[in-house]
Amino acid sequence: MAEESGGPVAGAPGPVQRASLADVARLAGVSHMTVSRVVNGTGPVRADTRRRVLDAVRRLGYRPNPHARGLATGRSRVLGVVALDSVLHGPASTLFGIENAARDSGFGVSVASVREPGRAGIGEAVDALSAQGVAGIVVIAPHAETGRALDDVPAGVPVVAVADTEQAPVPVVTVDQRDGGRQATEHLLALGHETVWHISGPDGWFETEAREQSWRAALEARGAAVPPVLRGDWSPRSGYEAGRKLLRYPGADAVFAANDQMALGLLRALSEAGRSVPGDVRVVGFDDVPEAAYYSPPLTTVRQDFLALGRTTCDQLLRLVEGAADVPDRSIVAAELVVRDSTGARDP
Repeated sequence: MAEESGGPVAGAPGPVQRASLADVARLAGVSHMTVSRVVNGTGPVRADTRRRVLDAVRRLGYRPNPHARGLATGRSRVLGVVALDSVLHGPASTLFGIENAARDSGFGVSVASVREPGRAGIGEAVDALSAQGVAGIVVIAPHAETGRALDDVPAGVPVVAVADTEQAPVPVVTVDQRDGGRQATEHLLALGHETVWHISGPDGWFETEAREQSWRAALEARGAAVPPVLRGDWSPRSGYEAGRKLLRYPGADAVFAANDQMALGLLRALSEAGRSVPGDVRVVGFDDVPEAAYYSPPLTTVRQDFLALGRTTCDQLLRLVEGAADVPDRSIVAAELVVRDSTGARDP
């Protein structure tokens, strides 16, 4: 049987040691096999014995090793995740949410990072994770090229994608990007603006397309003019540059930026030009990064619940792993408009 190790053993001399399954067995006064049954849920154990084992687990801070649990049960307790090598808030927070949800479900996570979103890199990452014997794989696919790579996933591998697309050959989970874009645009229109300008993300991203389409649709539904799109690349610098361009249009008084980082750059450009927010221009972002509440002024934005996204993704993948036949093709996590000072009341 594979030996498992967990948290530190209290009072251990020298470097801190992680508590092992044997330590739990000694403290609880039971066999290794009994501890394994309780931890892995693999066999009947008397209620009083289970309580003693769980008490020992808590006292020692023992945490099961998912790789060892897989060896003990004959089932992998590790999920694979294919992720773009990116520090952008959306992909990074999605990975964080998945790791949290997997841990809560008793699974470890093995991450394969790819630098480019093309089919070759994604295919190699999926093959590498499959060779590790992971129970299933999540592909974080914010880019259209990544989405197309899903066509090459080998049959028999449980896969769920985090992607805002309706064309994937595997189940997908996404935050409702279109409803988020609609909420942002309609919020500004409801404040009396004749139209809303848009700083979009880069071409090729699912989120760029969804947020831009929903902005356009909301304007058209109100009969409002649709201004030219100001194209960004998710960075504060691109938001700043878009803001400088916006200053050429004196009537531009409401802007929906496709992420908070570009909104930050926009706020800087407006401030340098002496345009007050919300006095002269109202601004809405997207993501609700932790810093958004501390922008000057605090930013109205669309919140993406990445913890809920991670939970939903893991739930759907584990259902596939268990052989469920009713996993939906598309699962949607709600987006929420968070109203702050950047769209607040104007001075009379």
